[in-house]
Amino acid sequence: MSDVTAGEREPTAGELRMVVTAASIGTVFEWYDFFVYGTLAALLGALFFPAGNETAAFLLSLATFGAGFVVRPFGALFFGMLGDLVGRKYTFLVTITLMGVATAGIGFLPTFEDIGITAAVLLLILRLLQGLAIGGEYGGAATYVAEHAPQHRRGYFTSYIQATATIGLFLSLAVVSICRISLGEEAFREWGWRIPFVLSLLLLAISIYIRMKLSESPVFRAMKEEGRGSKKPIRDSFGNWANLKIVLIAFAGACIGQGVLWYTANFYAMLYMQNVLGVGYLDTYLLLALALLIGMALVIFFGWLSDRVGRKWLMMGACLLGALTIQPAFHLLARAVNPALMEANDKNPVTLQANPAQCGMVIFADPTTGCQKVRALLSKAGAQFSTVPIEGDRVLVAIPGVDPAKAGGEEPGLAEGPGESVFVIEGADVPAAEIRSHLTAAGYPEKADPAQMNWPLAIAVLTWLVTIAAMIYGPIAAFLVELFPTRIRYTSLSLPYNISNGLIGGFQPFVSFAIITATGDIFAGLWYPIAVAAICFLVGAFLMPETKDRSLHDDDARPA
Repeated sequence: MSDVTAGEREPTAGELRMVVTAASIGTVFEWYDFFVYGTLAALLGALFFPAGNETAAFLLSLATFGAGFVVRPFGALFFGMLGDLVGRKYTFLVTITLMGVATAGIGFLPTFEDIGITAAVLLLILRLLQGLAIGGEYGGAATYVAEHAPQHRRGYFTSYIQATATIGLFLSLAVVSICRISLGEEAFREWGWRIPFVLSLLLLAISIYIRMKLSESPVFRAMKEEGRGSKKPIRDSFGNWANLKIVLIAFAGACIGQGVLWYTANFYAMLYMQNVLGVGYLDTYLLLALALLIGMALVIFFGWLSDRVGRKWLMMGACLLGALTIQPAFHLLARAVNPALMEANDKNPVTLQANPAQCGMVIFADPTTGCQKVRALLSKAGAQFSTVPIEGDRVLVAIPGVDPAKAGGEEPGLAEGPGESVFVIEGADVPAAEIRSHLTAAGYPEKADPAQMNWPLAIAVLTWLVTIAAMIYGPIAAFLVELFPTRIRYTSLSLPYNISNGLIGGFQPFVSFAIITATGDIFAGLWYPIAVAAICFLVGAFLMPETKDRSLHDDDARPA
């Protein structure tokens, strides 16, 4: 059955391509901004936040790690309500404009050297505006495309919104790399970093031009003509238990799994290779880019497949595979890209002795105690370590398998046997360089050796992770649109999606790294996405409906 009402014609192939392009360009924009900011975060921190200023450090943590993620649900509520009241087209025209202006605005900001702490405040404000816009963008894009697409191809057409995230990644890497190479590192750090942000104005101009040529979705237009619109979409979405129950099921039975699997495959794997396994920047991005090229096609494939076999069990299959295979996949990845590190961990595991009261977990702040600093140092070096509780404020770090000659001098502290270094640390002053030197002497490489990397195995593992993410990412837009009635669709689907991606998935890398640092196990952080994927599978398998054959006009079949 077609989703086009009587008197309406189905869009032509050309019109559908225009609709998909207009909607997908927002996803390109979103991930372009994400990767540009993430790639340049350290540089921006040096420009906008002075060292030693606690207020500035707090703002930096918010702007870099949290601001955009935290406000996404608020953007979902506001723009979701607007989309259900005035229409999909005009709302996501506003979101793309806000996102573009905020992104470009970063490129025009004066730095701390120019205006002091005000620069950090302005940066934070622009990050908040970006997060608000992103929170409203996805729901509008997914709804708009699905309400135009033929019912039997809804999964296929909406999957393009998801797939174009990869284009944002490649575009950001290309722009940053070209600017750095052509300008030179000194000029890039001085003023060239602004170019990637300012160039977003070009993306904005193209986006507005395309979206201005669009018409309102036929499903929304028909609803308005029939007088079935909601006057209070937020109340009708979340104040009505029948609909709220579906929102909660969508959140726990689909969205949280999609959030953690997507971020694990695309962002955590990237950060893990660089910050734990010591893989260089260019090698990391080359490995991930090759996997993502395959993943881009797979997202579209699984969207297409969901039109034939259904959405539910493809998504649940992804959650189950994620829960079962993420741990062994990352073990294989570690041995593929840095076999020397894994050999050192097997032969010479480090022991940390400290008072547990001095070793609290740190997620969004810098470590302050000696124990916290040592744990962060060991984790960044990729060293597995066990922690033994002791009394007092001293911290002891025992590194076995050390050749004193290779360590660059005499043993640093207590000698507890041949070939073992024991550092005795009083207070928060940690001899980081000396500890790193002795780790190197114990066989822990400072960086992964590209010549020793098993490239085919690494690409295969990353492709597997991307495949799992694509299984749930491809069908989810169509699934969410089909769950809710037209009059509250934009609002209802936007909130669970953005909480999942902004908070549950978006913070996954930071939570996982905090778990690694706290436990001393470089694979322990993976239990976070595994647990979330397992919960999602259980909730979705038992409570989530199949939606493939639903008409978007059949609102009587849904709660409202």
